[in-house]
Amino acid sequence: MGKEINLLENYPTSKRNIFERGEKKSEADRIIGRKFDKEFFDGDRSHGYGGFSYNAKFWEPVIPGFVKHWRLNSKSSVLDVGCAKGFMLYDLSRLIPGINLRGIDISDYAIKNSKPEIRELLSVANAKKLPFPDKSFDVVISINTIHNLDREECMEALREITRVSKKYSFVTVDAYKNDEEKKRMDAWNLTAKTVMSVEDWKIFFKKAGYKGDYYWFIP
Repeated sequence: MGKEINLLENYPTSKRNIFERGEKKSEADRIIGRKFDKEFFDGDRSHGYGGFSYNAKFWEPVIPGFVKHWRLNSKSSVLDVGCAKGFMLYDLSRLIPGINLRGIDISDYAIKNSKPEIRELLSVANAKKLPFPDKSFDVVISINTIHNLDREECMEALREITRVSKKYSFVTVDAYKNDEEKKRMDAWNLTAKTVMSVEDWKIFFKKAGYKGDYYWFIP
């Protein structure tokens, strides 16, 4: 297994009130959110993002860390599992011209409404069965995605990420380190089906045979 490393330390953090979000959120909101359709990305805030549009301020500060950590260049190949509208891949394509990129997402809506410049590189697929041969990519990245699957499917996704990676991978998942963080996560979570403590996730990674790096989303 790889190491715990925060490769998203330069990603802007949300300023939303966590517990206010929890009080307003219903099971019906979760059901709508988990469809990952228009309502999740560009519908009411209670169902998801409340409008998911491109802004360079999110991924531009992060990508230099990716470049340094994996020594990315124009000959590198990168897969984004859970690419949504492809904003991260678009910034990768701008900052590293010629890099080989692919992205998959379960949302047909997200792919159809992705950045036009890279839409042909994206496809609709499920993380638990990636449509690529073994060792297809130098780096496989999955940000806040696989925890949206149930435990068994989440394990399948980790194995798939390992399978299609030549060497490197990186995932972030919803997690907590103590009871207070668990309360915050319970209030924040809308779509995740698999949420565990940091220590339980590490055990889970080992059981899945996951060999890459990892970090946590803790609101």
